[in-house]
Amino acid sequence: MTRIFVTRPLPSEVIEALDPLGKVDVRNESSSLSAPELARLMTEYDVILPTLGDDLSAAAFPKRSRCRLLANFGVGYNHIDVATAQSRGITVTNTPGAVTDATADIAITLMLMVARRAGEGERLVRAGRWQGWHPTQMLGMHLGGKTLGIIGMGRIGRAVARRAHFGLGMEVVFYNRSAVGDCGIPGARQMRSIAEVMALSDVVSINVPGGPENRHLIGFAELVAMKTGAILVNTARGDVIDERALITALLGGKLMGAGLDVYENEPEVPEALRGMENVVLLPHLGTNALEVRTEMGLMAVDNIRAFLEGKMPPNVV
Repeated sequence: MTRIFVTRPLPSEVIEALDPLGKVDVRNESSSLSAPELARLMTEYDVILPTLGDDLSAAAFPKRSRCRLLANFGVGYNHIDVATAQSRGITVTNTPGAVTDATADIAITLMLMVARRAGEGERLVRAGRWQGWHPTQMLGMHLGGKTLGIIGMGRIGRAVARRAHFGLGMEVVFYNRSAVGDCGIPGARQMRSIAEVMALSDVVSINVPGGPENRHLIGFAELVAMKTGAILVNTARGDVIDERALITALLGGKLMGAGLDVYENEPEVPEALRGMENVVLLPHLGTNALEVRTEMGLMAVDNIRAFLEGKMPPNVV
């Protein structure tokens, strides 16, 4: 019988869909698995369903592996050494599409929270320090008519741009490594460099994949290029931004603020960021909705089912 290992608890509907496919073992802990732990599991299971944080670096792949499929739960797979997996005859799949709208919603949430100082205001009320409304109370930025810069005009970047343009009345400029035709946003302009987007934008949203090629894509030079008083939002991967550079830019008053859902060394968040009132910090909520997590899990199940039937999985990395 096919043996399937699930590295974290998943919605019950997902586990029920997996059960007919083989002998399913679900780990009850929510912490990440180390490379040695995963190396052992690869000798015992035919299919592993891992997720963000599980250390599937080269060290996790034993020379002789029973595992033939890594059905990743999530669109991002920068925690998996795909080249090593492929060299050992192991297929890797992911779950794109299911995460798009939910992640875009969180990006817009962060924009509004930073622009309107919502996090700061909520802490003020909870602390019992609010002294009542007045005309100059906690003045922030109105997003209507402002320019949104998108770094990475893929599925999620487009979903963020649509919400910002049609919902908030923002203009859109963007950077993408490849040319983008009609992105569906009237008047949207593709810039030749990240620096151009930074210089034109009142708010910048980071929406690129993780991985070595995008590590510290946003560093000192890019942050210096931003408009003074602009806002930076990241719902991609934490190490896309050089956190040290971001902290310097915030402390120096270059930015109005930042909204972060991801961090360079999750779950560690630098004390400097935690102490800033103009920074909104969320615990990686990008896809935290039951419907979305269920859809992601069922997409992983579809990949597993196709693989076991000898077909090409729908979402091979």
